[in-house]
Amino acid sequence: MTLAYIPRLLCISLATFFLAHLALGLGVSLIARPAARLGERIPPHLAARCLLVLRLLPAAGAALIVVAICLPSYLWLEPDAPTERVGFGCLAVALLGIAMWGISLARGLRAAAGSRRFLRRCQREGRPARLPGDLANACIDAWIVDGTAPLLALGGIARPRLVISRGVVSALSPEELAAALRHERAHWTARDNLKRLCILLTPAILPFADSSRTLERDWRKFAEWAADDRAVAGSARRSFALAAALVRVARMTADAPQSPLALLLGDADQLAARVDRLLRPAAPTQLPAGPRPILALSAILLMAGSLAVAMLQPAALYSVHLALEHLVE
Repeated sequence: MTLAYIPRLLCISLATFFLAHLALGLGVSLIARPAARLGERIPPHLAARCLLVLRLLPAAGAALIVVAICLPSYLWLEPDAPTERVGFGCLAVALLGIAMWGISLARGLRAAAGSRRFLRRCQREGRPARLPGDLANACIDAWIVDGTAPLLALGGIARPRLVISRGVVSALSPEELAAALRHERAHWTARDNLKRLCILLTPAILPFADSSRTLERDWRKFAEWAADDRAVAGSARRSFALAAALVRVARMTADAPQSPLALLLGDADQLAARVDRLLRPAAPTQLPAGPRPILALSAILLMAGSLAVAMLQPAALYSVHLALEHLVE
């Protein structure tokens, strides 16, 4: 098949992205389980950040390879011929790249649209509520809705809205309800809804396989643990109250329909571990003081800059161009 200059560039970019994403994704999949086990020995918020980086790394790295290496070599060394033949293999890989992005974008947009519709319906059918205590100044709108479903969820990204069912308000004591609300506020402080959307919009390793499910489940686990820790803030009384709230809502959820948003319970199979952590809190992990995170970030940026400069050298670009010619053929 023959393509013009710009369509050929788009085909090569999509094929390069898919192959680079596949290679990086397979590498991440090899270290995902060891990283999850390591995450249980460090503070949950750090573990959640590490797993989020691992989840987004293949797409970010593949995009960097296309923008910083593939495009410059093509634009500099590829002659501006009217048309040129593109092999079936390159076209097939490019189509896989299109399918991969199409599936992930559809998944993210569908989830965002569903959550938006759900929040609008809750606002129409519910009534505004005032949050108790220090949560009243959290800049979060709260709505109480009727119904039997045990709902306690934080929706929205730019403008957070907390939706609470009347059944949860009636079932929980004031102290348990306050602990549950602090848990949802912790999710808002950590911008977990935005992170969930980024994960949904990021392609999986393969377009028609849920190959990132384990990594996403482990990220949700540590995100819930981190929200629990922020909600209780080291207080044994708050820990017991939040554990009691989790158990009460779990009992209410047995025969109730589920909401499209994340509930207080999170993943049901992680409920026992969360309650156990709250009832038997471990000693806080002491992180080394000093500017180590800043130094680590600076080192990563320096390495990325050095790699970009090295790849922009004529010899490196020529080698990349030869590789792209083989890909096209």
